[in-house]
Amino acid sequence: MKLLRIALPGLLALVTAAPAATAAPASDYPSRPIEMVVPSSAGGGTDVMARLFADTAKKYIAQPIVVSNKPGASGGIAMTEVQRAAPDGYKVGVLISELAIIPHLNMTKVTTADFVPIARLNGDPGLIAVRAEAPWQSIDELLAQARKQPGTVTMGNAGTGTIWHLAAAAVEEKTGVKFNHVPYQGAAPSVMALVGGHVDAITVSPAEIGSFVAAGKLRVLVSMADRRLPAPYDKVPTFKEKGTELVVGTWRGLGVPLGTPPEVVQILRDVARKTAEDPAFRDALTKANLQPAYLDGAQFQAFMNSQSDYFKKLLGGLNIQK
Repeated sequence: MKLLRIALPGLLALVTAAPAATAAPASDYPSRPIEMVVPSSAGGGTDVMARLFADTAKKYIAQPIVVSNKPGASGGIAMTEVQRAAPDGYKVGVLISELAIIPHLNMTKVTTADFVPIARLNGDPGLIAVRAEAPWQSIDELLAQARKQPGTVTMGNAGTGTIWHLAAAAVEEKTGVKFNHVPYQGAAPSVMALVGGHVDAITVSPAEIGSFVAAGKLRVLVSMADRRLPAPYDKVPTFKEKGTELVVGTWRGLGVPLGTPPEVVQILRDVARKTAEDPAFRDALTKANLQPAYLDGAQFQAFMNSQSDYFKKLLGGLNIQK
């Protein structure tokens, strides 16, 4: 197996601790605004989904949900903050696919077992995009250069250890090429880096580049979906069509600290279900190129556990050196 060397500049010492305080009585929940901690920069797909959810959810809950962006460490900073918070329902975390990845890279001690899952809300496949004026008209041409001149194609991603970093590493392993990985603090900064000509290509989700594709500034070369996506990506081939079995994507959902009272958890699950079913929320997701993918609490937990097992095996197969 080819060794993929992916530098981790300083592993996080994110220490898992017990919740800071005993949960308050749930009888009057919620009696004040709820903080939703988003593990990414403003403007990316995770941030967009969170804000759409918060805006629609106000129909179904008595207090506002206030979005708080806490990017960094591939989501580890934000998710650790939520895991350590008082289990009272006033700090809800957006859980992302990196939760199933970064523990296996020793970047955090927080795992999929450290939260009470509320619901999964969204799931999106990976894409590889380049600037419209880039010389590569197809993924075959891009891979050909990366194979002929290893390390010359700069591939931006949302941060070391993120799903899009791992997706690019999986492309390397599956196709025998070598990229020069360039991490950013979130998908939105990586997109701007591509638009600005600072990298050759990026791995990213449909939501984060939709406006740039529509404006003719970026071109999508390939999808990591199981099948072709709807418009405006319906003409984009999948890796499977190209003969490479590679299906990688991101997902986003909600979770709260362990120990949160069952009554509070149920209120949040009811709000999440009603919001996920709301046509306004579903339409807004679709317009933002985000795919609705609701799972209830129990289903979401089982899904996260399976994802953790999958990425642990994938990382072992890639033989990533930390």
